[in-house]
Amino acid sequence: MHPSSLPQDPLDEQKKSALGKVIFWSRWLQLPIYLGLIVVQGVYAYKFLAALWHMLSNLTELTETQIMLGVLGLIDVVMIANLLLMVTVGGYETFVSRLRIDQHPDQPEWLNHVNASVLKVKLSLAIISISSIHLLQTFINASQLPEHTIMWQLLLHLAFLVSAIAIAYTDKLLTQTHHA
Repeated sequence: MHPSSLPQDPLDEQKKSALGKVIFWSRWLQLPIYLGLIVVQGVYAYKFLAALWHMLSNLTELTETQIMLGVLGLIDVVMIANLLLMVTVGGYETFVSRLRIDQHPDQPEWLNHVNASVLKVKLSLAIISISSIHLLQTFINASQLPEHTIMWQLLLHLAFLVSAIAIAYTDKLLTQTHHA
C-alpha cells in the first residue's frame, strides 16, 4: 500500500497546524527590531540637527572646504536615515504585516510594489549612494588622509557596486524565470 493512501492521523494534522501557526506568529518577534530602528531614526535626526546647528553657529570661521565637508556630512546623515526608513517600512510591510495605509495621501510611491527583491535592490543602491558621499568626502580631504585609506575606501565602493550589479542581475533573471 502506498504511504499517501494511508489514512491521516488527525492528531498529527493538528500538530502540524499548530506548528505552522507558531512559525507564522514568530514574524512578530521582528517588531521590537523595527521599533528600535525608529529610535535610531530619532538619533540620526538629532545628529543632523546638531551638525546643522554647529555649522550655522560657526559659519564665519569655516572655510569653503569645511562647509562642503559639513554639507556632505549632512547629506550622509540624510542618506542613512533614508536607508533606515526603507528598511523599517519596507521590511515591516514585507516580512511582518501590512501597514494598511493604501488610501493615505502621504503613502510613498515605492511602497505599492515593495517586496523582498525590490527592497534588496533599493538597499544596495542606497548603500552605494552613502559610499559615494563618503568617497567624495575622502577625495575632498585626500591631502589629509593616508593613501592606503583612500585605496581601501575605493575598493569597498567598487565591491558595493559589483554586489549591487550582481543583486540586480540575479533579480532580473529570477523575474524573467518567474514570468516565463
